[in-house]
Amino acid sequence: MITGASSGIGEALALHYAADDIVLCLTGRDPLRLETVAESCRAKGALVDTWAGDVCNSAGIKSWIADCDQTHTLNLVIANAGVALGSATVEGLQKAATNSFNINVNGVFNTVHPALELMSKRRPYPVANAQVALMSSVMGYAGMARSPAYSSSKAAIKHYGEALRGAFRGMGIGVSVICPGYVGTALTAKNSAPMPFLIPADKAAEIIARGLARNKARITFPWQMVFITRLLMNLPAFIVDRINKPWGVVRLEDNP
Repeated sequence: MITGASSGIGEALALHYAADDIVLCLTGRDPLRLETVAESCRAKGALVDTWAGDVCNSAGIKSWIADCDQTHTLNLVIANAGVALGSATVEGLQKAATNSFNINVNGVFNTVHPALELMSKRRPYPVANAQVALMSSVMGYAGMARSPAYSSSKAAIKHYGEALRGAFRGMGIGVSVICPGYVGTALTAKNSAPMPFLIPADKAAEIIARGLARNKARITFPWQMVFITRLLMNLPAFIVDRINKPWGVVRLEDNP
């Protein structure tokens, strides 16, 4: 199962996994784009079920996850749906943060928890062939001045996913956190700020799938961004203060 499968990394993952004898459960908010992706996956031999809905609809996605599991038995759930929202005004910060957390955090909760509940009830115990993945970002390694709402929401998912991995290890359920750098998608195409080490979505899907197959705790890429983020995490605070600025974007200003 892949959420946010109608575009971007979600679409690339769906196309990567699509093959003969593979069952894909795909969801996205845009029914036309979702069906286009589904048809492309079917052309590669996959059996595809779709649900055009919002991950913020907790009852709706919980019901759909239950239906998919009852019909196909879910073995991998990728909570990928997310948004990158920001604001150049003080007044807009709260709205951007609230909406970001609603989709990037609560939407992930609405996806992984129903799946974990179903997987944990399987027998024999510990269960086998059960895994969930949470989409974070390299921006989640630190609070970024250029994207307070996005980076902090992704940080929440990073830490939450790492905690879930430990909590469910004894049950046999794998939990991975995905932390991509800049990936060429419709979302990043709207970004006017510098995007170093940008990689194509299909390449990102390959890296993610390879990491999930190995049940890696964190799937962070590209390596250049891994190096930069780890360096930033270990710099003294006074240096971080000097470089943590909204470079490349409109500076935050109060409305007159």
